[in-house]
Amino acid sequence: MNAAYFIAGTDTDVGKTTIAAGLLHAAQLAGLSTLGAKPVASGCHVTPKGLRNDDALALMAQSTIKLPYEAINPFAFEPAIAPHLAAREAGVVLSVGGLLAPMRAVLEQGADFTLIEGAGGWRVPLSNEANLSDLAVALQLPVILVVGVRLGCINHALLSAEAIARDGLLLAGWVANIVDARTSRLEENLATLAERLPAPCLGRVPRLKAVSAEAVAEHLQLDLLD
Repeated sequence: MNAAYFIAGTDTDVGKTTIAAGLLHAAQLAGLSTLGAKPVASGCHVTPKGLRNDDALALMAQSTIKLPYEAINPFAFEPAIAPHLAAREAGVVLSVGGLLAPMRAVLEQGADFTLIEGAGGWRVPLSNEANLSDLAVALQLPVILVVGVRLGCINHALLSAEAIARDGLLLAGWVANIVDARTSRLEENLATLAERLPAPCLGRVPRLKAVSAEAVAEHLQLDLLD
C-alpha cells in the first residue's frame, strides 16, 4: 500500500490536525508505515532551533518515517494569521511551485500512508493569485475532508465538497469531528451529511476529555478508504 491524501477542513479550528494524527495512528495500528506533512503553517513559536508549529510536530510524532522538521513544514510563520498575510509580513513569496518540490520529496519517501495537511479551509490563499488547494491539484491527491460539526457545518461541508469536485479531485472520505457537542439536532445533521456528501464517513469523533491520537484513532475506519 502506498496511499497519500490531502487533509482539508471545512473551516479553521475544525480539528484537522487532531484527525490527521488519529488517521496516522490508525494506520500504524494496521501495520503501515506513516508520514505526515504540513507545507505551510502560521501561528508558530520561537525555539532555539527555529520556528516550530504544534500541528506539524503532532504529525511528526505520528510518523514512523522520520524527516527533519524543515522537510515536514518548509514554510513556518510566527503570527497566527492567514498564511498569505503572514508570508507577506515576513517578506516571503508563497507559490504552488515553491511548495511542490518539498511535498514531492515527502511523497517520494514511499510511506504506506502519507497525509499532507492544508491550512484553514479549502480556499485559503497562498498569494494574490494562488490558493493552497492548488497544491492538492498539482499533486493530484485525493482529499479527506474534516467536517467540524457545529451549527452551519452542512453548508460548509457541501460547499467544500463541491469545490473539491470542481477542482477535479476525488473526495475519498470525510470525518465528522464534533467540535460542539451541544449542536441542535446533532443526529439529524450527521444523517444529512452522510446522505449528501459523495464519500464514505471514516468516523465520528466525539468531544474527548483527553485528546490524543490514540483516542481519536479508536473512532476511525481506514478500511473505508479506496
